[in-house]
Amino acid sequence: MNEYIRAYQVRVIDENGQQLGVMPPFEALNIARQSELDLVEVAPLAKPPVCKIMDYGKFQYQQSKLDRTNKAKQKKIEMKGIRIGIRTDGHDLEFKKNQTEKFLKKGDKVKIEIILRGREKAHQDLARQNLQNFIKSISLPYSVEQEIKRFPGGFNIIITP
Repeated sequence: MNEYIRAYQVRVIDENGQQLGVMPPFEALNIARQSELDLVEVAPLAKPPVCKIMDYGKFQYQQSKLDRTNKAKQKKIEMKGIRIGIRTDGHDLEFKKNQTEKFLKKGDKVKIEIILRGREKAHQDLARQNLQNFIKSISLPYSVEQEIKRFPGGFNIIITP
């Protein structure tokens, strides 16, 4: 902005949005100073670069206000977690399946983990099979974001609605 513009020629737009034409930056800066405003480079990659005469402090304030409203409107996708074990009973699995379906309905990603403790670590094939059976029991449509993966405490999978 202002003296830091390093182009030989710039296309100038005034504070009302009207084009003033192509001119050297020092002329454009004089025009901006006469109206007590700043010369701001808005499109540096254009040929010639486009500069606008505006109040830079007001522009920054409006930009930060716009960024805050956009951030507030964003839908935040959460990662929910469900943990099961090899010896988890049928009723508990049904309850956890309902929880998983509730999370999927809300639009959240779900990370399903099967935890192996002690001697259970010797039966990894059984753990993988239990996790696959749990995934097959989910009645809502889902897509697998990350396939069944081994981690130090067992296996996990990530599904999305």
